[in-house]
Amino acid sequence: MPEDAGVNGLAPRARVREMQTKLHRWAAADSGRRFDDLYNLVCDPAFLQIAWERVAGNNGARTAGVDRYTVHTVTEQIGVTAFLTDLRHQLRQRTYRPLPVRERMIPKYGGKLRKLGIPTVADRVVQAALKLVLEPIFEADFAPVSYGFRPRRRAHDAIAEIHFYGTLGYRQVLDADIEACFDSISHAALMDRVRLRVTDKRVLALVKAFLKAGVMTSCVNRSPPCSPRWVYACPRTRPGWWTCGKGSTSSASTSPGCANEERISGSSTRSSRTNRSAR
Repeated sequence: MPEDAGVNGLAPRARVREMQTKLHRWAAADSGRRFDDLYNLVCDPAFLQIAWERVAGNNGARTAGVDRYTVHTVTEQIGVTAFLTDLRHQLRQRTYRPLPVRERMIPKYGGKLRKLGIPTVADRVVQAALKLVLEPIFEADFAPVSYGFRPRRRAHDAIAEIHFYGTLGYRQVLDADIEACFDSISHAALMDRVRLRVTDKRVLALVKAFLKAGVMTSCVNRSPPCSPRWVYACPRTRPGWWTCGKGSTSSASTSPGCANEERISGSSTRSSRTNRSAR
């Protein structure tokens, strides 16, 4: 694959669909194939454009991350073209750093609450671009009876499958759930599974960076958003912008013009569940 895949004259949607079809075909043809040089696709303007469209069209577009920027704010104050150009530059220069997710408690069935991690818009776009590249590869490995979080599949399809087997004489259904799955999943085991299909160290490092990004657990000063230049340049080019160990908390440093002070949890999981805006 060339250094810069580019759009090659195709509309972004056609370009992405073409590459996804190829990736899925190659993965399905060889279950042991491991993919390298995928990072250039993550940085591809077409993939970033489609990723932006998915994030902007999601219900979570009106929700801000720790930088207080929504899709509307980015569109009005920065501009989509400038935003994606800067994001692509950071990815290509390897200066991009995911910010911690903003933690929010939402109601759960039975009166309980569960944690929801809300990434920044920029992080959602990169996550969506990653998903566009990795999903066709790992889709080839899923069993036909797997319905969770897969394209063109949903829980209703699983229920329909249960009804079908009921017509064949089956009378028992086992309903099981992994308690706090997203809280306790092993990052090492997860990365090992990803490495079975992906050898591009840049992609692996990006996935790991999201896993280790941390969580903003509370807000001390709800001041207006930082300037776009600070939000999208300084923190992402300064790995030491915030530091904390596993299971600890610390205060984020501030900059001139940035009075936001948050508490950051550097636990082993980014959140019990991240906002699926990227989906």
